[in-house]
Amino acid sequence: MTALVIAEHDNASIKLATLNAVTAAAACGGEVHLLVAGENAAAAARAAAQISGVEKVVHADGAALKDGLAENVAAQVLAIAGNYSHILFPATASGKNVAPRVAARLDVAQISDIIKVDSPDTFERPIYAGNAIATVQSGDSVKVITVRTTGFDAAAATGGSAVIETIEAEADTGKSRFLKREVTKSDRPELTAAKIIVSGGRALGSEEKFQQVITPLADRLGAAIGASRAAVDAGYAPNNLQVGQTGKIVAPQLYIACGISGAIQHLAGMKDSKVIVAINKDPEAPIFSVADYGLQADLFTAVPELVNVL
Repeated sequence: MTALVIAEHDNASIKLATLNAVTAAAACGGEVHLLVAGENAAAAARAAAQISGVEKVVHADGAALKDGLAENVAAQVLAIAGNYSHILFPATASGKNVAPRVAARLDVAQISDIIKVDSPDTFERPIYAGNAIATVQSGDSVKVITVRTTGFDAAAATGGSAVIETIEAEADTGKSRFLKREVTKSDRPELTAAKIIVSGGRALGSEEKFQQVITPLADRLGAAIGASRAAVDAGYAPNNLQVGQTGKIVAPQLYIACGISGAIQHLAGMKDSKVIVAINKDPEAPIFSVADYGLQADLFTAVPELVNVL
């Protein structure tokens, strides 16, 4: 058995989510190969070859792969899919865009959002917003899998010595075209990779208060900023900061929830955090049921006091 991980990269370096997927692939048994599909992505391929546990990097380089269009990346995966028993994608926006196209073309059932590998054909995945874990067994000859990155430790980014095999890039499918990319630039850590996250909820009351209360604490801790869906829907924070089942799944070392009640949707996105601190004036708030430390207090008083003592 050989597993293929579809690398996420910026044509220069490998993104962290790929390292978690490599760990999942290794648990499937057999060799682990990595596909780096891009344009002028030789640097990313060399970085991929350094990942511990990777035996071979398959490098496809062509203009059609420059912007990671799902149709073109799927075509590249399908061109080599016959060599593999498992094809794994990180369960990111990109991975969840490409994986179903590959599964459909291979006529197999996709296994989504796995958090554990029990055996080469049996996997565990959360259902019902993480309130239950389903054990899924697949009889398909090729397993197409998306990996919840918080469920697996990241493989070491260095220490490996994989061979790099260059293959011909597939032609543009012509089914989509790249128009533009709007990138939010920030000096803060990326939300899904941050070790500390400070999140705000609807109780903050406005975008102005969100910034006044949450930002100083995040600055003091060197933390990323998150938000509940209610806060995002109310316009207090942008969509890319949403933590939860329909936002980003995170598992930092420390998660501080300020004015977040703890709806199931939000808990599904952060309850795997190593230490959870909740600040809420409602003693019945569900967030306290998962918190390691809870402070029943008015966040407009408690958070500034916390900033002052840090």
